[in-house]
Amino acid sequence: MTTVIHSVVLVDDGTAQEDAWIAFTDGVVAGRGTGEDWRALSVAEAIDGGGRVLTPGFLDIHHHGGGGAAYDDGAEAIVTARAAHRAHGTTRAVLSLVTASVDDLAARVAVIADAAERDATILGSHLEGPFLDVGHKGAHTASLLRALDAAAIERLVDAGRGTVRQVTLAPELPGGIDAVSRFVEAGVVVAVGHTNATYAEARAAFDVGATLVTHAFNAMPGIHHREPGPIVAAMADERVTLELIADGIHVHPDVVALAFAGAPGRIALVTDAMAAACAADGAYELGGLAVTVIDGTARLDSDGAIAGSTLTQDAALRLVVAGGLPLPDAVAALTTTPARVFGWEGRYGSLRPGASADAVLLSPDLRVQAVWVDGARV
Repeated sequence: MTTVIHSVVLVDDGTAQEDAWIAFTDGVVAGRGTGEDWRALSVAEAIDGGGRVLTPGFLDIHHHGGGGAAYDDGAEAIVTARAAHRAHGTTRAVLSLVTASVDDLAARVAVIADAAERDATILGSHLEGPFLDVGHKGAHTASLLRALDAAAIERLVDAGRGTVRQVTLAPELPGGIDAVSRFVEAGVVVAVGHTNATYAEARAAFDVGATLVTHAFNAMPGIHHREPGPIVAAMADERVTLELIADGIHVHPDVVALAFAGAPGRIALVTDAMAAACAADGAYELGGLAVTVIDGTARLDSDGAIAGSTLTQDAALRLVVAGGLPLPDAVAALTTTPARVFGWEGRYGSLRPGASADAVLLSPDLRVQAVWVDGARV
């Protein structure tokens, strides 16, 4: 059965094509074109896009929950949080876990592995900790941060049964460079983050296989004219993608624009959302730490540190476009760029023929109107 969405502005592959159509068959993109050519197809359902914007489904490779639920809290919480973000266009996601004991993290990545078997839109887990610099811990429990060691790495990777996709670590810690190599050999993408790394230390991590920076500018040294730090090291390295939280709180909009200019095609927009995303202000918990959300900003009760966000991917899209970024570039930062981090080009984050039929229909002011996953409207 073929579904066609026609009369849209198709934003994909770095371009915006007016009066476009796309066809979905058996959960994949079967074809695309412009004008009335779709009428020659055998179509079970034709949807008039009315000149609205159609993009690939968004990927979020760093977020902790939403809809009042956190991914740390088990199978039901995972379902709740995924539904909340899916309604905002995030069709596929890597689920992030905050710092905990190795025992707890092993159990949690196993739960996510089970969830991924039931739900193909769950692409695996991201370990944000416990191998972080205590001086840049952000909203992580200091007492649970620990040294890098081979036994802990092996246990966590094994518990995920092939679904631990990403780990954030501070490469300057003792054993950090060796740990980067161990994770990469296990097929895990390594992100430099929550770190005090110098420019040279970050470059050393990239040279042994780290390819990502966790929420660039946050929980790491800033850019200094004599000490450029990990951000400049990443911008200068074509192998490295930089995550960015575009909520207007974590990073000033002008610095967001600076990042896109400094690393064109290598910015992946992430939400770093916690349970309060798509939920009310109030009291929450993140990794065992008390958090209060006021006017959509989440901060630790203990010291006022930012504790994740309440961002959704569609809101991030609107912010960067309002800041002057061309729409095709903004969409790429939510789709093709994060997909490329994990080698998923042409499968997710794209509406090329043969890709998974995940799509988001947006109003002219970039509000979500409809979402499809594997060709089915959700």
